[in-house]
Amino acid sequence: MWFCLNNGFLSVVAPANDLEGEFLLVRARRQGDIERYFPGAKVERRPERDYLFRALVPREEVAAVIAAEIAGIDYNNFKNSVRDDRLHGAYARVWSTMAALQPTPPYSGTRGRRRPAQLAFPKVAE
Repeated sequence: MWFCLNNGFLSVVAPANDLEGEFLLVRARRQGDIERYFPGAKVERRPERDYLFRALVPREEVAAVIAAEIAGIDYNNFKNSVRDDRLHGAYARVWSTMAALQPTPPYSGTRGRRRPAQLAFPKVAE
């Protein structure tokens, strides 16, 4: 699973040799991304692998960190919340690639971007 975060990009998968499912393999393309979210992780540099940086992290810790990131969302435009120029550019290219999967181009049915007040949110039972 890919996690596009404000300050880093992570790929998280089940490691092949963890039969009990206690750990997840957290991978990154950039040095520091894993350590930023998992400060105690022992990160290995593996140039022979698809992701240069990787660390085994307890599954529960990964879940807690990702849940905290979700709980802390305070922006209405993800790409604009990314301050690192290179990371922002990479995310913009991913956005464009994924937009091509839509049957109609983004914003093709509107004159401009929709304002949050125009969006329909489900009613929450009190």
